[in-house]
Amino acid sequence: MQKQSFRRATSADASIVREITRAAYLKWIPVIGREPKPMTANYVQAVADHVIDLFEEAERPIALIEVIPKPSHLLIENVAVLPDQHGKGIGGLLLKRAETIARSLGFNELRLYTNAMFAANIAFYAHRRFEEFLREPHAAGGDVVHMKKSVEP
Repeated sequence: MQKQSFRRATSADASIVREITRAAYLKWIPVIGREPKPMTANYVQAVADHVIDLFEEAERPIALIEVIPKPSHLLIENVAVLPDQHGKGIGGLLLKRAETIARSLGFNELRLYTNAMFAANIAFYAHRRFEEFLREPHAAGGDVVHMKKSVEP
């Protein structure tokens, strides 16, 4: 097994964050008829303003978790895994990383949101004890599903 590790993204990583995200979300364009929000984000700004941890295998970034501290919780803004790395449990590792970050910042709740049309994502999060607590219309059409999970101290 090759060495796997997390490291904090820096400004020099903005382009790789963008590339991983675009590759990960490409499959959703036909589902919703547009690029999902993470594909259009400014990652130069996001790397500066948010916590983005890259997951690397043999020193090659293959996935990432982007989180934003909010007053009452840690928001998971982006979970992205390169398509050729799907099915290896990396998404679960990314969510565990978010829990670790939440605990280190003193939060006892994680939140995230996803498109209601992304049924596989909703099932993935529900399987990991995230519960839906709000569904609201999205400006570009469709619904946004908000989910949350308690973080054990």
